[in-house]
Amino acid sequence: MLSFLVHKNERREVRRRMTLACRVVRERDFQLLGTNAIDLSTDGMLVMAIRDADPGDSLIVTFRATELGLWFDAEAKVARVVRGRRPKDRGRCLGISFTRFDPVMRLVLRGHLRRNAPPVPQRDARIDYAATVRRIASTM
Repeated sequence: MLSFLVHKNERREVRRRMTLACRVVRERDFQLLGTNAIDLSTDGMLVMAIRDADPGDSLIVTFRATELGLWFDAEAKVARVVRGRRPKDRGRCLGISFTRFDPVMRLVLRGHLRRNAPPVPQRDARIDYAATVRRIASTM
């Protein structure tokens, strides 16, 4: 890849590779959508799907992620649906974005997550073309 290209990071928080038990329930019909998360951040998680969901569906999420045995409860929305078609996909998954999460619990989770490795990226980073043009223009 060319060295002058600027890669864009659209995440506010780093995801961490972490397998943990969880309960993800769709709010409108209380259907259980997933019981295993495969990565986690303070902004959301990736959950192995046991039922289909649509982007924007409102969810209730419960999980335990620290050695302290604390329960984390959050309201969330389905941000994306992974169909498992790409070679490196781990099957059908739901990308979940937390919409309501207690700030103190978020802080506790952030401290715990720093001890875990981030997952290996599955795709190349997107290129920020506007920043690349600015970088090229600044060298002229």
